[in-house]
Amino acid sequence: MKRILAATLAVTATLAPALQLHAHEVAKFDDFTYSGKSLERVTLKPGEYRNPILDGFYPDPSVLRVGDDYYLVLSSFAFYPGLPIFHSKDLVHWTQVGNAINRPGQLDFTGRKVSDAVFAPDISYHDGLFYIVNTCVRCRGNFVITAKNPAGPWSDPIWLPFEGIDPSIYWEGDKAYIVNNRAPDEPPRYDGHRAIWIQQFDWRKGKMIGPSTQIVNGGVDITKQPVWIEGPHIFKKDGWYYLSAAEGGTSVNHSQVIFRSRNLRGPFVPWSGNPILTQRDLDPQRPHPITSAGHAKLIQTQNGAWWATFLAVRPYEGDYYNTGRETFLLPVTWKDGWPVILPHGQSIPLAVRKPDLPQQPPPKLPTSGNFSYVDNFNGDNLAMQWIGVRIPKQPFYKIAKGELILSSRAPLGDTDGVPAFVGRRQQHAVANVGTTVRFNPAQDGDRAGLAAVQSDQSYLFFGLTRIDGKPMVALYTRNKGAEKLVASALWTQSGPLTLSIKVDGARMAFDYGSGKTATRTLASGIDARFLSTHEAGGFTGTVLGPYTWSH
Repeated sequence: MKRILAATLAVTATLAPALQLHAHEVAKFDDFTYSGKSLERVTLKPGEYRNPILDGFYPDPSVLRVGDDYYLVLSSFAFYPGLPIFHSKDLVHWTQVGNAINRPGQLDFTGRKVSDAVFAPDISYHDGLFYIVNTCVRCRGNFVITAKNPAGPWSDPIWLPFEGIDPSIYWEGDKAYIVNNRAPDEPPRYDGHRAIWIQQFDWRKGKMIGPSTQIVNGGVDITKQPVWIEGPHIFKKDGWYYLSAAEGGTSVNHSQVIFRSRNLRGPFVPWSGNPILTQRDLDPQRPHPITSAGHAKLIQTQNGAWWATFLAVRPYEGDYYNTGRETFLLPVTWKDGWPVILPHGQSIPLAVRKPDLPQQPPPKLPTSGNFSYVDNFNGDNLAMQWIGVRIPKQPFYKIAKGELILSSRAPLGDTDGVPAFVGRRQQHAVANVGTTVRFNPAQDGDRAGLAAVQSDQSYLFFGLTRIDGKPMVALYTRNKGAEKLVASALWTQSGPLTLSIKVDGARMAFDYGSGKTATRTLASGIDARFLSTHEAGGFTGTVLGPYTWSH
């Protein structure tokens, strides 16, 4: 069975393989440009790194060390390829090396909304194999996949028969245990009443064995009705089993708490100084706040130091942020046998002393700070940073001669289909995104251009379409209800159309032009808050990129 768990398909998969396209229904895109900067200004001193370490929609970080190498896996929900995996030598500079869900057939996202599907993965390593244990919400539940190399390929899922979310594996010698969020062993006392359970996992047979044991009921103090105890991880130090978990929900009341026990199945006692990380007790009016911190995982370096990865957000105003939940890194200190990520009342620092690890050069594609890039669509497949909505059963793109060619599929918002949309994460509150498109809208409503997607019901389209029989440059927005035409202008030129979206916190501007320049403004000052998590709901961040749809 171990060989079955390890078995993988030796394929290179992206959003879709090559396909035959019909000229009347295709859109061709030249280049994709992105530049972004943060609202806050950060000056790094020698030997410091900048938080977050992964800007933009990279939530629920699970960190792993194998020897001198570090790996991160992140949630991706119903975007595909899914479960991005990053590698680092210093915990600061990260390079994406793969996507664990990267071929049709591994999972089925049909009918899944953008914020359904794969939540809170955990990565671990044992006996030559990497393991990811994960939950596919509303698509069969909990599963484990394996790979000999974290870059992949990863196996098909082995489904695990237990209720709940957020599983992680604790290894002790040659035994494995899965700890996760499940329903309590009593009728729920209040909304959000959950519990943490542990059960042995037979990794050779891919089965759960033995009794399930509830080790935390509700949270730190059930008399205070703590909500959504989740994201548990167990580690051992100095004869104690430590259980670290998130508590309070993933919004502004998010936190990280710690328990410990002399026995793996408890009783687990909470620390009197909990939480070990939160920002909920700080003034919400402080400049450039970082909020909603939690879902941490602790790790010890090869030099003996302790660090934690966790998620948090950077609003541009109030609780509005379009960039989603991001990955941060902080050192862990120990106090009377308990780990502390950040003392109470302290703000998450944006500049931090680097870990005592071998210095590494910055990655070719930055993940932190102010940066820009251009994708020229060279090669045969999209780069691994590109994602689409749900898993395509039929291909919808190809790359040829430096062009991205999209063929119409389902419209945005159709949860039963896969739109011809590929995008990159918005990683900054201030960002410029551009592309050049060639498209012939044959019927009213046909469209090709740029889309910004926060959810199936909260998105925008900016590009070329046909309205009342005339070719038009148009901006449509959808904010949970029906699409709304915000602005349009006649487009009579036969050459390529260049599009530019400028984002500045809560405001967006839309420019267009011929050739390679966008010299005309179609709309400006557009309120972008409908693309925030606060308005759209869910757990993702805004994803921007080329899109087409035709009748």
